[in-house]
Amino acid sequence: MKLKHEIPMHVMLLPGVLVTLIFSYGPMAGLIMAFQNYIPAFGMLKSEWVGLKNFTYIFNLPDVGQVVWNTVYIAFLKIVFSAVVTIVLALLIHEVTQKKLKRTVQTIIYLPYFLSWIILGAILRDMLAMDGIVNQTLGSFGIEPMMFLGNNALFPYLLVVTDCWQTVGFGTIVYLAAISSINPMLYEASVIDGASRLRQVWHITLPGMKPIIVLLLTLSLGSILNAGFDQIFVLYSPMVYESGDVIDTWVYRAGLVDAQFSIATAVGLFRSVVSFILISLSYYLAHKYANYRIF
Repeated sequence: MKLKHEIPMHVMLLPGVLVTLIFSYGPMAGLIMAFQNYIPAFGMLKSEWVGLKNFTYIFNLPDVGQVVWNTVYIAFLKIVFSAVVTIVLALLIHEVTQKKLKRTVQTIIYLPYFLSWIILGAILRDMLAMDGIVNQTLGSFGIEPMMFLGNNALFPYLLVVTDCWQTVGFGTIVYLAAISSINPMLYEASVIDGASRLRQVWHITLPGMKPIIVLLLTLSLGSILNAGFDQIFVLYSPMVYESGDVIDTWVYRAGLVDAQFSIATAVGLFRSVVSFILISLSYYLAHKYANYRIF
């Protein structure tokens, strides 16, 4: 009888299950190419089986170490910088008492999140060009124009800052929700004790946000090998491959541009295995330190 009532809900699950099976599990059959010398004319069934030769070849390439380092370094900077800016911004928004001003600020900072990197990339390329508004502004202070998107020393940090610009507004939603759940009586008691606003933030607001901060930081560990393909693909060029080339862009060039399908698949499989381990670790840490669990 209970099952009969639950049938409509199970039917509602079917579209999601089918999409997952077709677009997430179906392509996993292609992982076999990582262990073959894949030739499109022969297909996966008749291509030569080479075992772990592709993985050995990858780890002996001179630029693989740099690509892995770029991926981890950029992803780590994005996680830390975005978390700090998001928390500070959420605290500042929370302190705004005028509702109209508060909603206006939130709408403005949410907007970039809903724009794709194709649009944002075009805006940034125009702003950061040699004759763009940024260099014109710097020129008014007597600073020589810089090639921001062609400078290996600046490019990783531009990726971090622009990624933060896109995501920080939307990220404040979670922290503002955490702040709103704090008991208002704690603030009233602190006012009676003579605590300043800064003291209230330090001793009440931040401890109240601690569980969600720990949860989001630990879960973000799973994306340490995901530095953001869309953003980097739109903004980078051969001049900044040294500092901006990450695993995803390297796989794109090797697989689609150079037609090294087996090598690209092997790199993708390596990345997926490491990401799975990190996600499992982050889930364990989230359960241990933030009491978060799905199952």
